[in-house]
Order: sequence, then C-alpha cells, then structure tokens
Amino acid sequence: MNDLIKNERMPAIWCQGCSLGIVLGQFANVLAELGLSKENTVVVSGIGCTGRFAGYMNLDSVHTTHGRAIPVAEGIKRANPELNVIVVSGDGDLSGIGGNHLIHSSRRNIDITVICVNNEIYGLTGGQLAPTTSIGSVTMTSPKGSDIEPINLQGLCTLNKNYFYARTTPAHILHMKERIKDAVKWKGFSFVEIRTRCITRSKNPAFKTGQELLEWLKKSYKLTEENRVLREDELGMVKNG
Repeated sequence: MNDLIKNERMPAIWCQGCSLGIVLGQFANVLAELGLSKENTVVVSGIGCTGRFAGYMNLDSVHTTHGRAIPVAEGIKRANPELNVIVVSGDGDLSGIGGNHLIHSSRRNIDITVICVNNEIYGLTGGQLAPTTSIGSVTMTSPKGSDIEPINLQGLCTLNKNYFYARTTPAHILHMKERIKDAVKWKGFSFVEIRTRCITRSKNPAFKTGQELLEWLKKSYKLTEENRVLREDELGMVKNG
C-alpha cells in the first residue's frame, strides 16, 4: 500500500463494497505521483463517512466538526501559504451545513482543493435526504421519493470569474486521478465532485455488490473533454482563470 495511508488502520471502517476505498487508494497515489508528502501537505475532513479520510492519511490531517472543513482548511492555508491544503469530505458535510463556507471560500478564490464525494445521501446517520439527493430518490426521510430539486454544485462552484470544477466517479479511475491532479495543481480554489452512491443506503437503484455499483456508474456517466457546462450525465472539467 501507499505509505501516505496509515496501513495499520486497514481495513477501513467503510461498508463492504463502498467506493470510498477506491477513492482513498487513488487519492494517496495521486499525492505520491505529484511529490506531495508529510512535509508539505495537510488533509482536512468534516463529519460523515468520507470524513474518515483524515484519520486514514499518514500526514498532517484535521478531522473537523460538521460543516467546518473548508474554513479550517482556509485558515491553515492563510497561516502557511506554502502548504498544499486539501479538503476531502462528503456532500452532506460540504453542501449542507458547510454550504455557506463553500460559497464564500470559492468566492475568495482561496488556493485550496476541495474533493467532495457525493453519494446523494446522509449515509452515516441512517440514509436521510441530502442537499444533493436526486428527484425521485427514496430515502429514510423521503419514502415516496424526493420532490426537491438538488443543489447544483457545478453552478455554485462556477459563479465567480475564476473557477475550477471537475466531475468524475470511482468507476472511471484514470479520469478520477487526472482530475484530482488537475485540481491540486490549479492555483486558486478548485473543486472535484466524485459522484457515487451509498452501497448500504441507496434504494433506487439498490446495489448488492460494489461491482454492481461500479458498473452502474460506468453506464450512467459519459466522458467529455469540452470546457463547458456539464450535463447531468457527463464527467469532465470546466475552468476559467
């Protein structure tokens, strides 16, 4: 395993088949390939399943309170601008209680990278409706299917003159690695949305295995190289700055 992961803490606490294991492994590989290390990099996480990232990284890391990963990361960057500061957290943490921080850190164009693993649900606390939950999705708190329009992460992250937004999935490993690399190298605020589903809580569709989840992601999304607004079924990158 990559020495940027605390191998003594493996296997991770995540459910069998959860795609977070893929994201963790490839994220560590990206850091190593870019020459990032314990000496020059800090990882910040919030609360939730993805929030466990901070505890598994073998470098300086901070496991913050709910919704506060981005302001903590911004504080670290302002205190030591030479550091590579990367937030890895979930959609509920970053776009729900942390949504205000997402808007204003991106507006200030702080030189941090935010990686949002978006499984469209509050998985850790039982499977409640999240800001990102798609219309029609069945959750604990929307048993008849959600009738609420989900938050537009791409729209929020591209409101300002300078922006970097990428969308990818754990089923598109090479694409995911390249987009994370692009984001880390970007000078300014960068945001990577990693689309997936909760292997345990997802109802429509439901998945019996991690392989079923990955196959569904491959069928549901297609790649584009165009620098333009991405449609809902597209993976790619939009940037200006």
